[in-house]
Amino acid sequence: MAKAINDQSKPESAQTSAQTQALPADLDPSLADAADVARALNVDPNVGLSEAEAKRRLERFGPNELAGAPPVPKWKKFLAQFQDPLVYLLLVATAISLVAWFIERSHGEGGEALPFDAIVIVLILILNAVLGYIQEAKAEQAVDALSKMAAPQTSVLRDGKIVRIATADVVPGDVLVLAEGDSVSADGRLFAAASLRIAEASLTGESVPVGKKPETLESAKALGDRANMIFNGTSVTQGTGRAIVTGTGMNTQVGKIADMLAQTEDDDSPLQKEMDHVAKILGIAVCVIAVLVLVALAVMSGFHSLQDVIDSLLLAVSLAVAAVPEGLAAILTVVLALGVRRMAEHHAIVKKLHSVETLGSASVICSDKTGTLTRNEMTVERIVTPSGEVQLTGTGYAPKGQMVGLDGNDLPSDSPLRVEAVATIAAGAIANDGDLREDGEGSGKWQIVGDPTEVALVVAARKIKALKAYSGFERVAEVPFTSERKRMAVIARNRADGNRLTVFAKGAPDVLLSYCTRIAVNGQVRPLTEGDRQTILATVERLSGEAYRTLGEAYRPLETDSLAAVPGVRVNAAGQVTDIAEQSEAIETDLIWAGMVGIIDPPRTEVRDSVSEAHRAGIRTVMITGDHPLTAARIASDLGIIERGGKALTGDQLDELAAQGDAAFDKATGEVSVYARVAPEHKLRIVESLQRQGNIVAMTGDGVNDAPAVKTADIGVAMGITGTEVTKESAKMILADDNFSTIVAAVREGRGIFDNIRKFLRYLLSSNVGEVFTVFGGVMLAGFLGITQPGVEGVTVPLLATQLLWINLLTDAAPALAMGVDPQTEDVMNRRPRKLTDRVIDADMWGDIIFVGLIMAAVTLIGMDMHLAGGLFTDRSVDALGHDAQMVEARTMGFTILVFAQLFNALASRSAKQSAFVGLFANKYLWGAIGISVALQLVVIYVPFLNAAFGTTPLGATAWLECIGLAAFVLIATELRKLVLRAIDRRRGIAA
Repeated sequence: MAKAINDQSKPESAQTSAQTQALPADLDPSLADAADVARALNVDPNVGLSEAEAKRRLERFGPNELAGAPPVPKWKKFLAQFQDPLVYLLLVATAISLVAWFIERSHGEGGEALPFDAIVIVLILILNAVLGYIQEAKAEQAVDALSKMAAPQTSVLRDGKIVRIATADVVPGDVLVLAEGDSVSADGRLFAAASLRIAEASLTGESVPVGKKPETLESAKALGDRANMIFNGTSVTQGTGRAIVTGTGMNTQVGKIADMLAQTEDDDSPLQKEMDHVAKILGIAVCVIAVLVLVALAVMSGFHSLQDVIDSLLLAVSLAVAAVPEGLAAILTVVLALGVRRMAEHHAIVKKLHSVETLGSASVICSDKTGTLTRNEMTVERIVTPSGEVQLTGTGYAPKGQMVGLDGNDLPSDSPLRVEAVATIAAGAIANDGDLREDGEGSGKWQIVGDPTEVALVVAARKIKALKAYSGFERVAEVPFTSERKRMAVIARNRADGNRLTVFAKGAPDVLLSYCTRIAVNGQVRPLTEGDRQTILATVERLSGEAYRTLGEAYRPLETDSLAAVPGVRVNAAGQVTDIAEQSEAIETDLIWAGMVGIIDPPRTEVRDSVSEAHRAGIRTVMITGDHPLTAARIASDLGIIERGGKALTGDQLDELAAQGDAAFDKATGEVSVYARVAPEHKLRIVESLQRQGNIVAMTGDGVNDAPAVKTADIGVAMGITGTEVTKESAKMILADDNFSTIVAAVREGRGIFDNIRKFLRYLLSSNVGEVFTVFGGVMLAGFLGITQPGVEGVTVPLLATQLLWINLLTDAAPALAMGVDPQTEDVMNRRPRKLTDRVIDADMWGDIIFVGLIMAAVTLIGMDMHLAGGLFTDRSVDALGHDAQMVEARTMGFTILVFAQLFNALASRSAKQSAFVGLFANKYLWGAIGISVALQLVVIYVPFLNAAFGTTPLGATAWLECIGLAAFVLIATELRKLVLRAIDRRRGIAA
């Protein structure tokens, strides 16, 4: 075995970034003796590796880091901005425009000196791409800033000396030296441990630190039960230990979970899918309309010359430009980016812009418990003494709170119950290795040192000033806690009482009770009866059923100032006590029972309101945790996730359901909202099951065990403070404050953004449909409307492609962008979330779009007809300027009417059914945008060189009245339609 680790004969090509396995595949370190593991890794546990050998192993196995995806080059990120069906449609239009221009120039048909249409379209596409790239880059920079931390350090044994090295330099065979407060930097096999306890919540979900010991396991155990193993990503809360590194980087348990992420693929957001769908519809519609027009022209007049072909190509360009809202991609990017910025101000960092809308559509939020729904701060809530039971207010590690009765009333300072409760907490705080420190005087921020459960007792003691009467006690010796003993004892000298010694003990109530022979009741100590024992044990069972972790406290005055004088304590030849930690039988005997405490990791105070708000919004909250089922059910009921008394499904039960097939599993996940004792694969399976049921699932998590499910969910949410790098990499959003309430606030923001997206989509698409109908109607009805050029064969388009681009890019863009920041409605969180099958643009909205488009086209063509000879509505005679000038004037009329019709449409599009006059001036940005659009239109009509570029001419006062009057009919028609729709809704409501 030793030969395997030092074998340097492998070819260099095998030494890839994917690390090789350090131990033989058939050697399970948890089932092997520590000495055998050391031999297999060729290391002396008492000396450690040499620096030279560690360097060789680092070259072979690679750094102790998780493999990350290779960075995407900036040029690829930029080109990705063009991967949009709408962009493809415009590129086709650009190509057609270039072909038409080239044919004109090469055959001497005149035409423009430069392909103006093609140049404008390309410039707009580049502008959109730059904007999208910049916004996504800003979001990525915010994430990078959050994740940058000082390079972690690890203590190892090298050449017989303890040294601190970069965690990335830890290699298989290194001897880790563990102490209280250390982070575990690799997987390893323990060979020495003293009172060692490790918090593994980030890996297993278990909120209570796990006791560790070096003894070999008799049989294979689940990850959370491998007491002789330590794992990367966990932390030491108590004691010391040494372990031989068995796996680093991707060969750790964390690495295996990270590797699972490669099995899942990112999916497009619902909004991205919808935009693809809209683009396909527009593309198909343009092709169909173009074919119909060209076929109709071919049948009616045929193609007799090259000019006919060129005109047909330009018609296709006009139809494409009219159909595609060129500013949509940029506007969508800006609106989402503004939403991302608002979320960042509220501690939610979104990595991908489209994730904002997805979160707003979430119908289920799956959340880890520890640190997400709870504070991950163990708190003493109950104190039970022989005289009764009290509550301790305040949560977390801030020493603020007070003792009250179960009825919430204060207790008299001299009441026996209060006196006993203070004595109980004091005993637990003295028999304690934890500490609480303020991070800067007066900062109100507290840091804990040691086991969270022990610190909870220290915090409780500070809340009620329990140690005031015990200030003279000084620790002399300790019998430490072990997982076998399930208790600890401290011997303290009371300087205020002649240095007399007292034993203070705490531990599992049933265990500690067996060492008690007396009980303190109402200031008196009397023998402990069998009835007392049964009462205490019944209380333990009751508190455990309420998800409390219970700890008993006891004490015994030794009536001496010397340990050597304590009966049963052994001394050496010099009369000194040297091994008191091994003499528990003499110390922990004849104890006096003081009472017990109930400790719990409390839910975040603000989460209950957030869960309630999510419920009102039709969003189901699901708790998924590795903790005990009773604890999970208790926390879930406290938060309102389930009713009081509700149950949790365990991982074992989920396995049984999975064996029955997807139908049984889906039925359970559709009904149950709390899951406990689950493994990472269970979390992933639950998310996938909920998605199969048509839900848009948000999954929150902090530990590496959450990462696969976080990545698979429609919107993965990682914790920014306690979250592991694996989870942050997998998530689409990171909570900088680790607060579940921030998720709900983000959902609210997402819903508001989605509402606004629908508003400007209704506006843009109805405007573009109006342009398509105008072009289509103008060509097909050219003979009736007089849209012809005498002496010129072929097609005469009613509006030029440059005019349509001007409308889409400038006069459309500003109002649409203003709609993207429309104020949220009050009922945004009182509506059911949209279903996965619901379209962003549904049938009703398409009906609205087509209705408005038809009205726009009608008023535009009527306005043009009024200024043309041979028109349907008027038969204006040809004036002295001639046919060409008349066509320019008619196009300017149509161009202007269409612009103003769309501005009236902007007011109407803020709601599908509510009158535009309700909250007419609520959005000041919209009115500013309308003003800008009007000013731009005036510029293009009255500035001479723009007249030439856009084919316009100045209009007189009468023409302006006609333009505004015809355009206003769009608002009048939509108001009448909304009136009818509201009447239908009222009738349906009465009928229902």
